[in-house]
Amino acid sequence: MNKTAVKLKQTTCPYCGVGCGIDVKVDGQALTQVTGSSEHPANYGRLCVKGSSVLETNDVSGRLLQPMIGDSQVSWDEAINHVASGFNKVIEEFGPQAVAFYVSGQLLTEDYYVANKLMKGYIGSANIDTNSRLCMSSAVAGYKRAFGSDTVPCNYEDLEDTDLLVLTGSNAAWTHPVLFQRMERAKLLNPDMKVVVIDPRQSATTELADLHIAIKPGSDVALFNGLLNYLHQHDCIDQNYVNSFTEGFETALANSQQWTIERVAEYCDLPLEQVTTYYQWFAKSPTAITFYCMGVNQSSQGTDKCNAIINCHLATGKVGKKGSGPFSITGQPNAMGGREVGGLANMLAAHMDIGNPQHREYVQTFWRSPRIPEQVGSKAVDMFAKVKSGEIKAIWIMATNPVVSLPNGNEVAQALKDCPLVVVSDCNENTDTSEWANVRLPATGWSEKNGTVTNSERRISRQRGIMPPSGQAKHDWQIICDVAKAMGFASGFKFGHPAEIFDEHARLSGYENNGSRDFDITGLAGLSEAEYDKLRPIQWPVNRENPNGCARMFENGRFYTKSGKAQFITTEAKAPVQQTCKDYPFVCNSGRVRDQWHTMTRTGKAAKLTAHVSEAFVAIHPADAEKLNLVDGQIAQLTSKFGRALLRVQLDAGQRKGDVFVPMHWNKQFASQANINRLFAPVVDPISGQPELKHAAVAIEAYQADFYAVAYSRHAMQANTEYWSKAPNQAGEQLLFAGQGEVNDWLDWCQKHTAAEGEWLRVENNNDKSFKVVCYTQGQLEFVCYIQATPFTEDMSWLSEIFMLQVFDREELKALVSGIPTPEVAKGRQICSCFKVGEKQIIEAIVDYGDDTVEKLGDRLQCGTNCGSCKTDLSGLIKSHCKSC
Repeated sequence: MNKTAVKLKQTTCPYCGVGCGIDVKVDGQALTQVTGSSEHPANYGRLCVKGSSVLETNDVSGRLLQPMIGDSQVSWDEAINHVASGFNKVIEEFGPQAVAFYVSGQLLTEDYYVANKLMKGYIGSANIDTNSRLCMSSAVAGYKRAFGSDTVPCNYEDLEDTDLLVLTGSNAAWTHPVLFQRMERAKLLNPDMKVVVIDPRQSATTELADLHIAIKPGSDVALFNGLLNYLHQHDCIDQNYVNSFTEGFETALANSQQWTIERVAEYCDLPLEQVTTYYQWFAKSPTAITFYCMGVNQSSQGTDKCNAIINCHLATGKVGKKGSGPFSITGQPNAMGGREVGGLANMLAAHMDIGNPQHREYVQTFWRSPRIPEQVGSKAVDMFAKVKSGEIKAIWIMATNPVVSLPNGNEVAQALKDCPLVVVSDCNENTDTSEWANVRLPATGWSEKNGTVTNSERRISRQRGIMPPSGQAKHDWQIICDVAKAMGFASGFKFGHPAEIFDEHARLSGYENNGSRDFDITGLAGLSEAEYDKLRPIQWPVNRENPNGCARMFENGRFYTKSGKAQFITTEAKAPVQQTCKDYPFVCNSGRVRDQWHTMTRTGKAAKLTAHVSEAFVAIHPADAEKLNLVDGQIAQLTSKFGRALLRVQLDAGQRKGDVFVPMHWNKQFASQANINRLFAPVVDPISGQPELKHAAVAIEAYQADFYAVAYSRHAMQANTEYWSKAPNQAGEQLLFAGQGEVNDWLDWCQKHTAAEGEWLRVENNNDKSFKVVCYTQGQLEFVCYIQATPFTEDMSWLSEIFMLQVFDREELKALVSGIPTPEVAKGRQICSCFKVGEKQIIEAIVDYGDDTVEKLGDRLQCGTNCGSCKTDLSGLIKSHCKSC
């Protein structure tokens, strides 16, 4: 009997910066199962719902599978020559500053390395920047100002070993669920551990908090300057550490002394006792971690926020020791790898600086390249402004979707539309960005790509190529090398395997280093292809002094500044640039939801991941909604000076009054007008260049819809209404829409907007002007649509559940006609994506059966027992519905 053995392959998750290891079972040519790698130090077997669902997003549907010039399929040779000649022509006529690369934390380190080498060493421009500019460049600038290097000092074990965990600007429960589970477990093991969450809104993460500080958006610097002042006033400065290992303390302290507790409380709009409690806990705690993310970084003074945090850790000696440190967490799987190879416009490879003549000489000599830029290039927002102005005439966008992710997206789209040459390398056929591409190049995706990534704790892991490339797709490093050769730069790009690129990267990290730079992985240089393939996760630096890697930095008090001492940085509290006014009176904050990621080009394909939150929304405090005559489920129009969005209203008492929150994921493939970044001004931090994506000034009003509708179908649907939002679901597709005007015949409308065929039924209620349209065949539901004049107040996901029934008969048809679900399908909004457990089921278990812990709910319903991403939602439901809790 011939039987193909099932193989186990290990790789790394393609989502957030935690960098979880994944075990993949391979049966012949099929990937059949994923589980967390039990021995990977980032996750020890845990996976969140996105990671555990990665196979559901890994098919070839929607993939770009062949090179395209315009709408025509072409050969790779033709595409490569077209790109190379186009770039060469622009460079010859307008100079190297007229071309640019915009790359991504989705690239592997080897891809990043050759892209940076081509632009800086051979084209001779620093016009290469990355979407990582949008997530962690303020953290990079903060570390470099304080430590002299872009060095994350902490590791994940520190989160478990600390006495005080401060999460600021982070909803880790949803954005970094595996790390959050480690935090939850640490608190269970050590009940004395204190958790502080600093966030303007109540989130899933605040479920873990002993203290939630609902800070006024943008006032972070004042809060941390006040902490520094408090530490001094209460004799909590580690004077020995400050004197031995730091500089600039007196100046920073003098600047902070204006921030008394009373002034901080007033400025940050906080109760005095909350500020006092936080300051006391930090002062008395022997160890402390400040864990920060986009809420800190995405600001017009993000760098100062980071340094205000670092100042407090330096002042108390809570750096470079177990359970302590300022810990910036990244949002992408290889944002750190991009920093290592110089994938930002203001950096050279191997953590060297463009502004340092000696560093420029080192890199150019090592590369033997014809050029090296002397000036920093255009950072992300500025880069696309120069595309708009015509200064940049050719741009190559790799593995990212800037039309959705950058602020003022309407201008970004217009810039690309007018640009003479736009090249897009992507694994997706259609994105909001590729719409404007002259050339589209098919790149490999996860399970095909082969290289390394570096996570938020400096841990290098292998992302292995398990499957062959789909269609004609090529690896990004291959595409870049092919273009480089066609441009006449063959000598620098003779790579035949990613191991060769990694080897050059490792050797460069040690070139003329001698301990002067933090990034050094010379211990990994010279690996054979077999050794490279077997490379185990390891934290840099990896060199003679640290042959097995280094878990924690700065334990010896030596930093990478000129003096070898850490620097206190004087920071000044400033208001966000985008201020509210009479015309735009609300502050708009943006962020992620639990089961989606970035611009949904991957997660938007999986019904399992769209079930939890299937539609973009605007979360608003009930008191604000009442003043605006908005009700839950209504469509609201948000406007700013830069754009407009239509979003479903979600009443949320956890919002600060005067603030709203909108998720940032939705693109026009999934919704008509839900891209919130279009409403943000192109305002950036003057040091880091990171855009202010947490504070826009907006106006909100009701969209006067004449009808609201929800539809489910086994077949694709479309709507020509002003508002629509669609998502895959377990039966096929969900379509939610609303519009203005009168539709004369809803049966005819539905038949024209779906490919469903069968017996059609229309039910009309003249009293409330509601309609129900159903299409079914023998024993199977094909399509259902409910239309009414007012927003739906009841959960309608039960309509989707009917599609999954093994039998569709008279009882099910009766339920559809009456609008009353049978108990079998009335599960409520999905909370647990792994086991498809609905809100009504959970509430019933809490109220009727007394399940007053997450563990009891798990025993009864299985929710929370797999990936654990829903545990905070379960805790929230217990608090809301358990009378004895």
